[in-house]
Amino acid sequence: MDRSAFHFELPPELIAQEPLPDRTGSRLLVLDGASGRCRDRRFPALVELLRSGDLLVLNDTRVIPARLHGHKTSGGRVEILIERVTGPTTALAQVRASKTPRPGSEIHLSGDAVVRVEGRAAEFFELRFDQDLEPYLSEHGEVPLPPYIERAPTTADDERYQTVFAREPGAVAAPTAGLHFDAELLARLTRLGIDHAFLTLHVGAGTFAPVRTQRAEDHRLHKERATVAEDLCERIEQTKAAGGRIVAVGTTTVRALESAALGGELAPFDAETDLFIYPGFQFRVVDAIVTNFHLPESSLLMLIAAFAGREAVLAAYTHAVTERYRFFSYGDAMFVTPAGDSSPT
Repeated sequence: MDRSAFHFELPPELIAQEPLPDRTGSRLLVLDGASGRCRDRRFPALVELLRSGDLLVLNDTRVIPARLHGHKTSGGRVEILIERVTGPTTALAQVRASKTPRPGSEIHLSGDAVVRVEGRAAEFFELRFDQDLEPYLSEHGEVPLPPYIERAPTTADDERYQTVFAREPGAVAAPTAGLHFDAELLARLTRLGIDHAFLTLHVGAGTFAPVRTQRAEDHRLHKERATVAEDLCERIEQTKAAGGRIVAVGTTTVRALESAALGGELAPFDAETDLFIYPGFQFRVVDAIVTNFHLPESSLLMLIAAFAGREAVLAAYTHAVTERYRFFSYGDAMFVTPAGDSSPT
């Protein structure tokens, strides 16, 4: 399967650079995977697309201020993007510098902090800080906006690049489908009999990594920590037994749920996952997806294509470009049902 099979032309001006004033103000493209039919709605129409008895599953990870700026002892500039906090004073990180830092070298940061490069772990650097990392990041770290947002972060991003239900610190990128929800919409859904539950997948910077292998199947995802609790598994089983659907909010939620079911049945899961979902994958848990629009030839686009069918998804993306939808993290959303589901949306 060639990665070019997932290419589409995206005018740069459609890449959203700012969030809308209201979280629920986005447009919503509804894709029926079985027929390929598309409809243009607004995000609050989700209350009409879901049914009493459905269960929304959301990712409650919280984005940490993971970007730091500093300099080497020699004076050269350095940018650090924390990938994962591994201990009170240690982390795995991407390090950008004119020359690759060597093990044993030091990086000087604001607040008189010193970071020692301990070694390498694949494409990441193992770093040790001379002070507790969590309070240091809170005071000196910067919101790690995606690389396609071509501006510096502002104080407004501290709140808007975070879901309203974020509670488990550890992500370096937001689970962006969740950005469209506010407390009022969640409460309205609950009143209509559409409940919600949480899992945690700490999104890593690898979510933005392009598929560089010509054969899509040869691509390898970065590992990310996911937790699917026993009580969530029980609620999912109860929902399905009663005829309700499991509606995953975001591709991270999809990957966590399907990772927990790789053994054939859904079971509690607390481990790293590098599950790469592409066409041909058998979904065992997820019945519908709320998602944002994704980059051309990306692993996230391949996941949606695996769920709703490549041709239907690419046709929907062509429609979205024609209708001037806003793309990527601060952009608009989709509600997607599977290729094999002929139920109306």
